[in-house]
Amino acid sequence: MKHKDLIDELVDILGPKGVLTAPDDVAPYVTDFRHRRTGSALAVLLPANTEEVSRAVAAVTSRGIAVYPQGGNTGLCYGAVPDKGVVICLRRMRKLRNADPLSGLLTVDAGLTLAEVHQEAEKLNMQFPLYLGSDGTAQIGGLVSTNAGGTGVLRYGSMRDLTAGVEVVLADGSILNEMQGLRKNNTGYNITQLVAGAEGTLGIVTGAVLRLAPRMTSRAVAWLGFEDIDAALKVGSKVRTTFGADVEALELVDDGEINCVLRNMSEVRMPLSEVPAYSLIIEIATPRVTDNLNDLLEEVLVPPMEEGLISDAVIAQNETQAAEIWHFRHSVTEANQLNGVGVVLDTSVRPSAVEEFVRQADIVTAEMFPKASRQIVAHLADGNVHYIVMFPRDIWDTYPDKPAKELEVEEAIHNVAQAVGGTFSAEHGIGRKLTDEMTRLIDPIRLDVMKRIKTALDPDNLMNPSILIP
Repeated sequence: MKHKDLIDELVDILGPKGVLTAPDDVAPYVTDFRHRRTGSALAVLLPANTEEVSRAVAAVTSRGIAVYPQGGNTGLCYGAVPDKGVVICLRRMRKLRNADPLSGLLTVDAGLTLAEVHQEAEKLNMQFPLYLGSDGTAQIGGLVSTNAGGTGVLRYGSMRDLTAGVEVVLADGSILNEMQGLRKNNTGYNITQLVAGAEGTLGIVTGAVLRLAPRMTSRAVAWLGFEDIDAALKVGSKVRTTFGADVEALELVDDGEINCVLRNMSEVRMPLSEVPAYSLIIEIATPRVTDNLNDLLEEVLVPPMEEGLISDAVIAQNETQAAEIWHFRHSVTEANQLNGVGVVLDTSVRPSAVEEFVRQADIVTAEMFPKASRQIVAHLADGNVHYIVMFPRDIWDTYPDKPAKELEVEEAIHNVAQAVGGTFSAEHGIGRKLTDEMTRLIDPIRLDVMKRIKTALDPDNLMNPSILIP
């Protein structure tokens, strides 16, 4: 066996259950979850603790072999797809290291899933306010490394804002401990902020200190219908002006996406009588039991309904109805997989530019990709628009070079985002998928600074090579 000495050393470090080399065992770790790109790996390593990660990384990189960190493999940019080398997956590292409710902090292993962190926070009568559809598989290490967003960014920020500290194994196997979890620490560069969003190119996140938030006991959830984005923006702005920091989410979904979910998901319900051109899902929440938020929200929505800005509206009357609305919203990823082949754009523009971005993107899509349709899911208040160019499978299968077609779509829509003052990656990251776009669209001085940081921490380019940095 090639590299037998390395495999033998890794088995000594991790035990036989911690090293996978059989093709059938390795296969699930070398293909992205949508089965669009497949790589290869010499082995998959499953360490049980940080010390094992450290020793394994040192054994691999000392031989000049690349390391590919992998969390739950739920990313959309192929950042977890290896190219030879060794995959290190932390799914065995699932310990809650410390719960500190007085400080509002959880310290966890990086292999814990988001759903498990939610459960631990609930035990403290608190919440970890990162919410996305893949919570049962997405791991904390991957969420930190990609600076994941989700539906709560408006109020709580992205994963970078929710991470108070990290533990990172560097390329040489050394362990960097930034786990103090201090709100104020002015002792130099903020390594936690640097690692968050680095996509495993600077090291492997093995632990994290997470910021919790109060559990919301009063909430109002509504589904509003609109004929155009401008009306949704006006109403969304009125809601934010009225409720301020109590606004949890403002999620925009177009009729194409709603119909996609209704076609492909059996256990969902759309509460309006007809599918509007655009829908806005609103959530207001407070930790005060006495707040009657439904009545307050209704007062705010009556005037725009009378003006004709809102075509239809439903306010959830209980937790079950609210859960049904959010279940619909979080079903879009699975529905899109079943529906066809979607090129999902992760653009970011100012909220005031969302309507113009969509208008221009629609023109480009109709002209360049007439056999495709468009679907939109947007975190409206922060300007993150997931503009999805959806191809029927039989049409997609006719393209001989599918990565080239995907890049053609991305370049076309990214050009629109750039033209209205936006950018091409908001929360999904770069991965392998968008490195050419980094070269094409990012300020070369900024890119050079990133490369210098990468070289300083990983001089041999062995930590997730070819990811993020072109």
